Parts: sequence; structure tokens; C-alpha cells
Amino acid sequence: MIYQNRIIVDPKVMVGKPVIKGTRITVELILKLLSQGITVDELISQKYYPHLRKEDIYAAIEYARILVEEEKVYPLSK
Repeated sequence: MIYQNRIIVDPKVMVGKPVIKGTRITVELILKLLSQGITVDELISQKYYPHLRKEDIYAAIEYARILVEEEKVYPLSK
């Protein structure tokens, strides 16, 4: 999946946080809900965000994965 088709960063939307395109739903919120145990199917259900698609959720996960993958880690000296 290519997250760029579904995730945008626009300073005019949610202060520039990455969001699902066409919404104000942040990647951060999706990751938070998933980490709390809410399933993908629950997220896209009527109870939460029925206008989201599974591909939106997977794009948010991919976006976060790429950020972590590109993170530079520097060893601390003792």
C-alpha cells in the first residue's frame, strides 16, 4: 500500500498533523484507538467512523511504520 494516496499533511487541517485524506481523523487517533484494543472492523463500524475504509487504517499504520523505520538512533556513551 502506498500511504500517500490516503494520508495528507496540511497546515490548515488539524494544525498539520497527518490525517486521512478528506477527514479530520489523525493518524495519531487511529494508532491510539488500535493500541487500546479497538479492532479495524470496529473502527470502520457505525459506532466509530463508518466513512473510514480498511485501507485508510492500513495507510495510517504504514505511515507510522515508515516514520519509525527512518528514525535515526544514536547510541549513548557511558
